[in-house]
Parts: sequence; structure tokens; C-alpha cells
Amino acid sequence: MNSNDVSKPAGTTHVPFRGTTHRKIDELAIWTGLLSEEALEPALPIIDPHHHIWDDERGRYMSSELMQDISSGHRVEATVFVQFNTGYRKDGPASMQPVGEVEFARSFADDWAMRKPNGPRLCEGIIGHADLTLGDDVQAVLDAMAEAGGERLKGIRHGATWDSGSAGYGRTFAKPHLLSDPAFRRGFAKLAPMGLTFDAWLFYPQLPDLVSLLRDFPEAPVVMDHAGGLLGVDPHTDRATVFDAWRENLKEVARCPNVSAKIGGLGMLYTGWDFHLRDTPPSSEDLAACWRPYVETCIDLFGPERCMFESNFPVDKQTCGYGVLWNAFKRITERFSPSEKRALYSGTAARVYRLEQPIG
Repeated sequence: MNSNDVSKPAGTTHVPFRGTTHRKIDELAIWTGLLSEEALEPALPIIDPHHHIWDDERGRYMSSELMQDISSGHRVEATVFVQFNTGYRKDGPASMQPVGEVEFARSFADDWAMRKPNGPRLCEGIIGHADLTLGDDVQAVLDAMAEAGGERLKGIRHGATWDSGSAGYGRTFAKPHLLSDPAFRRGFAKLAPMGLTFDAWLFYPQLPDLVSLLRDFPEAPVVMDHAGGLLGVDPHTDRATVFDAWRENLKEVARCPNVSAKIGGLGMLYTGWDFHLRDTPPSSEDLAACWRPYVETCIDLFGPERCMFESNFPVDKQTCGYGVLWNAFKRITERFSPSEKRALYSGTAARVYRLEQPIG
């Protein structure tokens, strides 16, 4: 691959990275609404395995906002909620406060299912957060989450993102090499016996740490979030160099059979494509042109049966609308077989997170 294949899109200007939020939720609804597209392959069933909900100082993204995005013509059958520090308990031990997020998501899902029994199965799966550095003591937290989430609780995410560059602007990272920490690993070891997956959220230079974890716990089911954590902000601005390093690290991850890959998160501002600076949002053709090398590399390395597309909404809404996002993925997979598409858009997510398989 040459540098032209992974260059910055035309019509954008590099600016210093200043955090993951450029527009607020209500502003995003207006901006993304400036461009709408008819859904491609509208009969193709989709399970969106990665989105968030919240109603706090960040704004409101609850059922009405989520459904406004989902109702874009694509056949979204079910979704998976992934932790994002919302709904925490306000009292009690700090270790137990994240249980509130599972309670929040469970209440949301149950209420939606009661009101809209024939609608998309929102938050059919829940990925919570527990501090795995508690080691053996995390068991009590996991037990409380299992009780709070019931059958909806599918896994745990303990973010491991760390970078010395500008990606850390305005946020607090995990400590370096978290996945190698002995206490973390003692906590991690509690997940598989409970039937819980681990969602790994880290940046591409950290992928060797993930490889070590996967090899040391070969029976533990792991999902690598956001295509392995691409970066395009200082000092990771040389697209060709980053692509090569990311691909080499990804090869080692893919050699571990106990990991699946979520393909998405490419609209996060960390990636540095700067579509958010445009007066109007990008089209699916624009996105597919930029994202194709990364998407195709993930699928080539992991295979469709271990890959699942994700929206990462509303975080990726900083770059584009929901319908446009799925159209971009569908443009990239236009020539894939029906069975490959089924795996990528619903089958892998259903298998990994133990969800109902779409019919048709």
C-alpha cells in the first residue's frame, strides 16, 4: 500500500487535536441532518454491537435520539450497549458504583421492550465496566452486575487506552501496560468462568499487550474494539507509517483464535480525518474511500466470521450520520458473498454476544 491510499481526504485542514467532542448532541442532529442517503441493501439484517446511551452533562442520547438515528432505512434488528461511564450509583463503595450503569441500561432495555415489543431489540446485550485491577475482589462486583443485568449482561470493558501524544488531551488514561498488570489479570481471569466476554479498548501501539493477554488466557473470549484503536493525531500523523505499524500489530492479534474484531470507531476524532470540520458531513462514498484499506485489512486478517461492524454511536456521529455510516460499510463490502455479509453485519455479533440470530 502506498501513502496515497491512506492520505487525508480532500477538503480538510489539519488542526491540533482538542478532544473527542466537536459538536454537542443537539448540534450533531442538525449537522448530520444536512445530508441524508437512501439505505443501501435495506433488507440486510444488522445487529449493532456497540453503541452508548446517556442523559447527563454530555447531553441526551436516549431512546428517541437513538431511534431517530436507527430509523434511517437500514434493518437494525438489535443492539448492544457498551459502558461509557453513565448511570453510576452515587453512593456506596466506589468499586460498586459502576453496577449502576448496568442497572441503568437494563431499565432502559426492559422499558423499551415493554413499550415497543415489535421494534428493534435495543440494548439486547449489555457490556458493563468493572475495575479488574481489584483482582480477586472484583468477583463481588461481577456478581452484583450479573444480578443487575440478568441475561442481558454479556461482558465487561475496562478501557486500557494510553498514549503519550495529543490523544490524551482532556481525558485521563489508564496506566501504561494495564493489560500486563498482575492484579488486572487476576480480575480478568474471573470473566470467562462466568460466561462473560472482555471488550478490549486500546490504541494500536498497545496491541502487543493484547496479544500477550490473549496468549496467556487462550480460553477467554475477547472482542477487540474499534478496529484496534487507530490514531491519526500527533504524533501519529504519517498515515502510511501508522497503517504499516497498525497492520503488523493486527496480524499478531488475528493469530489468536479467541479474539473477534469490531470494525468501527473510525469516525472518532482520534483518527484525525477531520471530517467534522466540514460545513456539511461526508457522504458514504467519502467515508468508504478513506476507510476501505482499514476495513479490508481487518476482514482479510480475521475473516468475516470473526468480524462485526459497529456504529459506536453517538461518538462516531461527530463524523457522519447513522445511515451514512452503514452505507459506507456496505459500499466496502459490496462484492462480498451473502454469507460473508451476514457474518459481518449480524452473525458474528449474535454468536459472540449470545444474541438472537435475525431471520431472513
